[in-house]
Amino acid sequence: MSEDNWSARVAKAFSRAAPHYDALANAQRHIGEALWQSLPGKAHHLLDLGCGTGYWTHRLAERYPAAKLAGLDLAPGMLEQARQRYGERIHWQVGDAAALPFDDRAFDLVFSNLAVQWCRDIGAVINELYRVLRPSGHAHITTLLPGTLEEIAFAWQRPEALLQTPSHASVERAITESGLTITQQTTTVERFYYPDLNAVMASIKGVGAQVARPNAQVTRADVVAAKARFESLRQPQGLPVSYHCLTLQLEKNR
Repeated sequence: MSEDNWSARVAKAFSRAAPHYDALANAQRHIGEALWQSLPGKAHHLLDLGCGTGYWTHRLAERYPAAKLAGLDLAPGMLEQARQRYGERIHWQVGDAAALPFDDRAFDLVFSNLAVQWCRDIGAVINELYRVLRPSGHAHITTLLPGTLEEIAFAWQRPEALLQTPSHASVERAITESGLTITQQTTTVERFYYPDLNAVMASIKGVGAQVARPNAQVTRADVVAAKARFESLRQPQGLPVSYHCLTLQLEKNR
């Protein structure tokens, strides 16, 4: 599948999910809070990369009230929700993280919560971060690693349907090659629990995190079998869904 086709399908999936995204984005919000705590005290030119419906962008605007702020997302539907909710004080921009529509050295801070894993070329994304950051600028990022949503892959017996995230090693290699420096990084596994398979799938589809595959057909027998497999994983809290997270603080030294 070409990069253009993949990007178009991701954009469509998230645009379709936009009206219901905030009500179902509990996992994304929880993971983003740790990233939020790492932010610096001052910033003047900010980018929320993969801003979605603008939840974090709006919080950044409140935290840095004198700053110029842009929110970028691949999905026009997400940005329309953001614009309706938070107005035009923030510059909302449709665009791809691998080809940012901004000038060199435009930002001193980039914030990105659970967005860059949707980009097929992590090297291009990191290179673009280097380009748009000013010297001594910082990027604070959470992304996902292999193993994310592994319970769903097991239940449906379709590992190819999972998001193909870059490995930790490939992310580190891309950062090193870009010229950025890792000042801090942590890996965590966050697990969230749901009462049944319907709730699990609603949480995935509802935030756009399921890109339609060509010729994907699910029968009633498939659903019954998936429920049975997922039930074998049940814990006292419910059915588990795991997110393998990588949190990064990056600096541009020159």
